[in-house]
Amino acid sequence: MNTPGEIKTDPATEMAAERTMLAWIRTGLALMGFGFVVAKFGLFLQKLAEIKNIHIKVAANQSASVWIGIALVMLGVAVNVAAATRFAALIRRLHAGDKAKPMRWELAASVAIIMALIGLGIAGYLLRLK
Repeated sequence: MNTPGEIKTDPATEMAAERTMLAWIRTGLALMGFGFVVAKFGLFLQKLAEIKNIHIKVAANQSASVWIGIALVMLGVAVNVAAATRFAALIRRLHAGDKAKPMRWELAASVAIIMALIGLGIAGYLLRLK
């Protein structure tokens, strides 16, 4: 039963918002995991070359893969913070009686563009190893 002044929200809308937030959290976690793998990729190539006794041009400090990996981890953190912030704002709006508005596309487009740029960076790094 609603108390006076309480606005009833649609549970389906709140659950849809939660599912969207959880999808963004999975995206952020995947970016962080991928960043860790990329950061360790140079070390992997160096150890592989030692085991197979082949020459691969890998810098001693693998700085490119480390920086790309750090960028991916930080992007994952930013995606998770943005997802939580947007979810909290949406729930506040819904509880205040505002209607749910369509999700803005800037977050998804920004992540896609940044990932494309990082992908180009990784491709350049791998071409340089060739």
